[in-house]
Amino acid sequence: MTKLYVRSGAESFFLPGNSTGILICHGFNGTPQSVRYLGEEFAAHGYTVYAPRLTGHGTHVNEMEEATYLDWIDDLHEAYLLLKQTCHSIFVIGQSMGGALALHLATKETFDGVLTINAALSVPEYEVLANQVQPRFITEGKPDIKDPEAAEITYEQVPLKAVFQLLNIMKVVKQELPKVKCPSMLFVSPEDHVVPAQCTDDIYNSVSASHKEKVILPNSYHVASLDYDKDKIVERAVNFIQTHTKNAIVAS
Repeated sequence: MTKLYVRSGAESFFLPGNSTGILICHGFNGTPQSVRYLGEEFAAHGYTVYAPRLTGHGTHVNEMEEATYLDWIDDLHEAYLLLKQTCHSIFVIGQSMGGALALHLATKETFDGVLTINAALSVPEYEVLANQVQPRFITEGKPDIKDPEAAEITYEQVPLKAVFQLLNIMKVVKQELPKVKCPSMLFVSPEDHVVPAQCTDDIYNSVSASHKEKVILPNSYHVASLDYDKDKIVERAVNFIQTHTKNAIVAS
């Protein structure tokens, strides 16, 4: 397929800073735009920040249709390798499917900590489509954000094939959770209309991290990085990062 133009605002972004790197992964049908506020706030604290755009996101649904969850795993891994060139300590943060990808990467590489925001282990609205062959594209509703002033760059429909890839990565990560050993901070919105809050409880109960904590986001829906609690995410994440820098646990 001919390389497509990335939608304005949906591009990957890299913000250079000190030797502590923060890798941020957006979710399914999102783009780096959805986590840019967090990234810029982390950069303001002096950290080096990289938010890659996952294959097929922020361009055209036809490109998304050709993407696989292995592409998304590779995208995040390549971003990690780039950060590793200049950063001695690295934290990975993921929202929704990005949380699942972050947890997966934490079983393969060395991190000082992993942070998730409404990480997806289950998406009931998609799971009912698991055995379907039609339609080719699924109509998407408005992004699940409580703040009416917030906007997220997304497709108005997503390919059924891409939905299957999301279901695949969630299935893989569920089995891998006990292998996550690095310090973990899990943000969760009790009122999330996309991913059940139970997913975060399952992650908390399954990871093998000696330090793990769950942070409630009482005034946000699913896309919390753009919602009313976004500053709370930054504040708690920065405290976590300051505490755990240079205490990396090697994945095994």
